Order: sequence, then structure tokens, then C-alpha cells
Amino acid sequence: MAQITAALVKDLRDRTGAGMMDAKKALVENDGDMEAAVDWLRAKGLSKAAKKSGRAAADGLVAAVVSDDGKSGVLVELNAETDFVARNEKFQTALKQIADVAMTTDGSVEAVTNAPSPAGEGTVGDMITALVATIGENMTLRRTAKIEAPNGQVAAYVHSAEAENMGKIGVLVALEGADADKTSDAGRKVAMHVAATSPASATVADLDPDLVERERQVLTDQARESGKPDNVIEKMIEGRLKKFYKEVVLVEQPFVMNPDQTVGQFIEEQGAKLIGFVIFKLGEGVEKAEDNFAAEVASMTSGS
Repeated sequence: MAQITAALVKDLRDRTGAGMMDAKKALVENDGDMEAAVDWLRAKGLSKAAKKSGRAAADGLVAAVVSDDGKSGVLVELNAETDFVARNEKFQTALKQIADVAMTTDGSVEAVTNAPSPAGEGTVGDMITALVATIGENMTLRRTAKIEAPNGQVAAYVHSAEAENMGKIGVLVALEGADADKTSDAGRKVAMHVAATSPASATVADLDPDLVERERQVLTDQARESGKPDNVIEKMIEGRLKKFYKEVVLVEQPFVMNPDQTVGQFIEEQGAKLIGFVIFKLGEGVEKAEDNFAAEVASMTSGS
């Protein structure tokens, strides 16, 4: 069997506009034969979806699902081009099915995409491609995440909900505690806090060292402008870093439901311990192209 390289997959994607997994599957099915793979994609009806694959999918929904025993949870972001499609029942049903599949995997996009489709033959990736062809908008399984609490509880919160467990912001919080009900309730409250504040990390130790270093450099430059001695400047920097931590570190932040205590103090008060959290904000980091309707109409009528 021919070796299916990343370069070969890229070449096929460039030629057809097909998704990565579809291109790879086409090459595998045709023993690396490029022309045969192109025909295979066309025969499978993927060309219609491929034509839409270049369009920005920055809308859609985030789903947050927790297992029946509360020991694990997943977040899934399925993007579409418009909010209108996100309200489509077929889109929401597909997202719910994908989230359920994610619960049975390690939670990675690759694992979910390659998992058997709950809608019939093929994979989840095939199901999404078929949905693109049916609804007529580009869609992308942008990201997935799974969090587990073998000795605790995972709580979920969805903000700006469009449907059950689906909205614009999804949060999972995992806590360990002796009382499952109390831990679950505390976890949901912390999840609501996370949705409101979007912390960069759970603890100071978890904070990205590069982020800390950049902040330290900015604070150092600011402090040096004061003209004070180095030993004073160092104390100024450390004091301002602590203030920075209170802004971006979850357990250091003032709790939105009681600003007189930190989130860490609230969790400890509930007899629980923080395992971790995940937050997805719909379309975060995706550049959404602005349609120029007049230009589109002009291009369609030019030369007629």
C-alpha cells in the first residue's frame, strides 16, 4: 500500500477543497492515486461540501454534556456560517449526537471525527459532511475537550443557551469532595463564575510561563520609569504581579457571587478541591468574513 503522507493529503485538499479527514480517507481508499482520489471524492458527493469549505464558519453552538454519574464531561464546538443555521433543529440534533460520541472517546477532535457516526454509516466526519450538503453551509467540528473527576464531580454551565445544554459559552468544572451533591452544586457556581471572568488558568502554577514573563516585563518597564532603586522596583513588580494573578487565575479571583472571598476560598469552604476547568467561547479566535452583498450581486450580473 502506498504511503499516505501529509504532503499528499495537503495536495488533494488544495485541489478539491475537501476536509482533511475526507482527503486522507480518499487517498487510503485509492492506494495513494491522486486522480482516483479526486474522482472518489466526487463520487461520494463531497464536492458540494467542498465548495463551501473555504467559507468562514464562526457561528454555531457549544454543547456541554456531563455523564449520568457526574464523573466526566465534554465540551464540543460545532461551527456554522450563520446564527440562523445554529438554530436549525438538524444542526442541534447533530451537535447533541457528536457530544454523546465525544463522551465515549478520549475527547480529542481526531478521535471524535473518526468515531462511528451515530446517524448511520461512516464516521462523525462523514456525518458532518453530509449535513453541510443538506443544509448548505460550511460546518466545522472546531474543538472538543473532556474533563474527568474519578473521585469527584464534573459540573457544566451554558451561557446564552439556544437549546438544552447548548449555547454561546460552555464551561466544565471538576471538583473533588466528600458530598457529591454539594460538590456538584459548588461546581456549577464556579462554572458560572468562569463563564463571567474567563480565567487564564486554574492556579498560579498552571499559568503559562510566557504570559507571566510578558507581564513581568511590562511591569518592570513601568516600574523603572518611577526612577526608584532596584530593590524598591522589585517589590513593586511582585506586588503588581499578585494583582495580575487576582485578575487571571481562577482560585485567586474574587468570587462573583461573593466578592469578599476568592474562588479558592469558596471551594475550600464547600469541603472541595479544584481538579480543573475548561471554557469554550463560540467562535473565539475565528475571523468571520463580512459579506459584501452589493459586490456579490455586481459580480453575478457583470458581463450579462
